[in-house]
Amino acid sequence: MRSLSLYCGRGDVAEELAQDALAIVCRDWKKVREADSPEAYVHRVGINLANSFFRRKAAERRAKQRYGWGDEGSPAPDISSREAVRQAVASLPRRQRTALVMRYYLDLPISEVAILMECSDGTVKSLTHQAISRLRSSPGIEDLRGVADAG
Repeated sequence: MRSLSLYCGRGDVAEELAQDALAIVCRDWKKVREADSPEAYVHRVGINLANSFFRRKAAERRAKQRYGWGDEGSPAPDISSREAVRQAVASLPRRQRTALVMRYYLDLPISEVAILMECSDGTVKSLTHQAISRLRSSPGIEDLRGVADAG
């Protein structure tokens, strides 16, 4: 749930997605238990569910704009540094965000992230480097200025 919270930028959404991911894994357990890393499989399912969630939200925003519906219920943004990091991570492009969360938050090795993302090790390194560079330039993220992205 914590990795999904970081990936999505919202704890409430992460909780729902984590529950859905676990339900899917339980349903498909015969297949999952034979995977090289069932834990990584669960994380991949959660990331896929999060991506679907973001696509639905984008479609909702487009529909609201098209039909002139307002955003009266939007919560005010939290200005704490923790929330700033979550928002900065959530604003990263999907593949950079996926690589960053899997690599540094879940602490998966580059080779495993590459397998899960269906790309090369070099692509994972490049995506995480790009993500860290973007985070360093994000407002309110001063703590990352001196962080080196280990390959």
